[in-house]
Amino acid sequence: MDPRVADLADRLEATGYLADEELATVLFLALEMGRPLLLEGEPGTGKTALAEAIAEALGQPLIRLQCYEGIDATQALYDWDFPRQILHLRALEAMSHGGGGGRETVEEAEKSLYDERFLLARPVLAALQRSPVVLLVDEVDRADDEFEAFLLEVLSTFQVTIPELGTVHAASPPTVVLTSNRTRELHDALKRRCLYHWIDHPGLEREVAILRSRAPEVRPELARQVVEVVQRLRTDVDLLKPPGVAETLDWARALQHLGTVDLDLETAARTLGALVKYRDDADRVKMALDRMLAR
Repeated sequence: MDPRVADLADRLEATGYLADEELATVLFLALEMGRPLLLEGEPGTGKTALAEAIAEALGQPLIRLQCYEGIDATQALYDWDFPRQILHLRALEAMSHGGGGGRETVEEAEKSLYDERFLLARPVLAALQRSPVVLLVDEVDRADDEFEAFLLEVLSTFQVTIPELGTVHAASPPTVVLTSNRTRELHDALKRRCLYHWIDHPGLEREVAILRSRAPEVRPELARQVVEVVQRLRTDVDLLKPPGVAETLDWARALQHLGTVDLDLETAARTLGALVKYRDDADRVKMALDRMLAR
């Protein structure tokens, strides 16, 4: 492994995030080349956690833009603080009626309604203003084509224009991480702008290591038992939503809180709310656990 990549992997590990060589390499290249990093994968594979770890490792603030159906540029860029503008306008009117200033003075003051003090910066604009930062565009696949086009423009220039104030440039480009659960395909134009990496569920030994790193209070024997069961559930049981690493951590911590030493069917069944979130999945898991733990 390149020493610089290894150093980055070590810095991530210090935050509790264990990255393999391939992931550490593509992240290193994204940082060196100043390119956004697009992470795709199943829910719960650690995409958002990686962005948080990057911010901690770089010592930079994390600004998160959570995408959703119907989001538009306004929610990402800025809005105006209308209540404060109205109060300001009333103060101006009172000043005018009270003879506190001439007509020209009032007209000039009215222009200050769109002063920067009334500007509410949303995540993208805040990232450009405060850079260097890590900008996380989470679950971009939930947004529509129009919002994707807007993101592409911003990520190409790292600047936005506010009609009332002018153009805002990032002093230095933010580190941008986009995540997608692949509920729909993203456009090629956005993908070309980014470096890409698919994050899969970790293998057995890596997931055990993640669990031991993120939840050191869990007994080593219990940690391995939990991961072995979760790994088999992902591969052998047809679940609506297979448990991710976050669910593995929650389940192990729940069992630890109950003082579990060895995983047994009764305790496992009573704590499934930490592992699966659908009733049908819970029924399937109970049947599978009966077979697994009986062995």
